[in-house]
Amino acid sequence: MSSEGTPSERMYAALRAAVLHGEFAPEAPLKPQELANRHGVSLAVAREALLRLVGEGLAQRLPNRGFAVPATGARRWQQLAEARAVLEPAMLTMAIARGDLEWEARVRAAHHRLAGTPPFAREGDAHYSDAWGEAHRLFHRALLEGCGNAVLLEAFDRMWIDSELARRWSAIGAPGRDAVAEHRAIEEAALARDATLAADLLRRHLGRTAEVLRAQPPVDDNAVTNAT
Repeated sequence: MSSEGTPSERMYAALRAAVLHGEFAPEAPLKPQELANRHGVSLAVAREALLRLVGEGLAQRLPNRGFAVPATGARRWQQLAEARAVLEPAMLTMAIARGDLEWEARVRAAHHRLAGTPPFAREGDAHYSDAWGEAHRLFHRALLEGCGNAVLLEAFDRMWIDSELARRWSAIGAPGRDAVAEHRAIEEAALARDATLAADLLRRHLGRTAEVLRAQPPVDDNAVTNAT
């Protein structure tokens, strides 16, 4: 772990990275005492880190059974996908109607960054890289910022965090998915001020991740290292 920050911050950062990078299989247990021993921290620090992950949708708290990584087909992720498919196309329609030249420039710049960022840190990786994940987030947020509604943007931010792990796992189920083309089509329609097409493309883009997760076979626990 990094030597920077408090033990709580270091523990949280290490666990968050491990979950997002697929070092724990879906539904794998996250045992506070084992994690505390492994990282040389107290049980209270380990539990605090796990509770922070629960708040981000990266872990779930099980009654009388501790903590675990959410399943790839978890119902909450399906509900998040449904909520995003309702909210974000409406926000994009508003952004296209209200967005100015500065909004167009931010969208174009965010798309350029996303298109130039490799999805995977190394050849053969099964999960999207942190750099691509951040470029992806910035592109989607730039698209919607033109709506000018802070309440809606806060809702987007919350749902993005809650669904981040689902996006990481979806890479396994759709290795041939042309996300570059999907994002380019959305950008082009938005900047052409074609609200109907842009909203429809975004809705389908959001739906594909949910479809992949529903169809995804169980991950082989033996192929995943349960260590951070």
